Amino acid sequence: MPSDVVVEINAKDVGLEKIASGKVREIFKVDDETLLFVATDRISAYDVVLESVSKGALLTQLSAHWFELIRTHIPSLQLHLISLSLPPNVPPETQHLLANRSMQVRRHPILPIESIVRGYITGSAWAEYRVSGTVNGMRMPAGLQESQRLETAIWTPSTKAEAGEHDENISKERAGEILGEEVAARVEGMSLRLYEMARDYAEKRGILIADTKFEFGLDAQTNELVLVDEVLTPDSSRFWSAESYVVGQSQQSYDKLPEEIVRRTAEKYTEAYEKLTGKTWR
Repeated sequence: MPSDVVVEINAKDVGLEKIASGKVREIFKVDDETLLFVATDRISAYDVVLESVSKGALLTQLSAHWFELIRTHIPSLQLHLISLSLPPNVPPETQHLLANRSMQVRRHPILPIESIVRGYITGSAWAEYRVSGTVNGMRMPAGLQESQRLETAIWTPSTKAEAGEHDENISKERAGEILGEEVAARVEGMSLRLYEMARDYAEKRGILIADTKFEFGLDAQTNELVLVDEVLTPDSSRFWSAESYVVGQSQQSYDKLPEEIVRRTAEKYTEAYEKLTGKTWR
């Protein structure tokens, strides 16, 4: 795999129009129905740049691995991924910068919520529970400990904040108002199904998925859900080592590292990739 550090991708590097730039990904228009997602090596948590292994390629290849698993386990779910190949517009001299970190995807209308599933009580969910005994306004069992596995995974949607703002946790009822009750119910059901599949798969490989975020679009022709964006990576999920897991305290996630050791992010992402895919990262 390439070791170039890629912080920013410009339109001239790709030969395509850039239509969006996120915390980690650059998005380019291939044609009216197709986009090119390019994952950079930016680390969104600390606004610093990875200086060794290609984090963006790791994220892309791990997403691709999950997409293949989802195709096998939930074949009825549409996926936006078309190919990991580069479009012909990319100049030969910059193809090495984009290789392994790019996905061609179908363009779909995106639903305006983040679909978060929690299998363990941690982070903002734990903070809310300590104060009110609830998570996203839902009453939870008494006596839960920090990082405890929930008897049943829960769906806790949030808004999609504008750049520079924070997402806001919302109730299922509010999600229903935003999406329509029928679509919200489908998003909840599919999100839980995806999480449970991934949780069971990861557990067998020594990783606990404490929570994760999915994003969905709608097929304009069929109105069916389409799974979009990255899936089940250390950027969109809280991964814990099963070996070091101890209930009753906070856990060290594969992405939530103290700033003074953020340089180790590459090692942790590589570890997650190798455990989950069974492949060696080179």
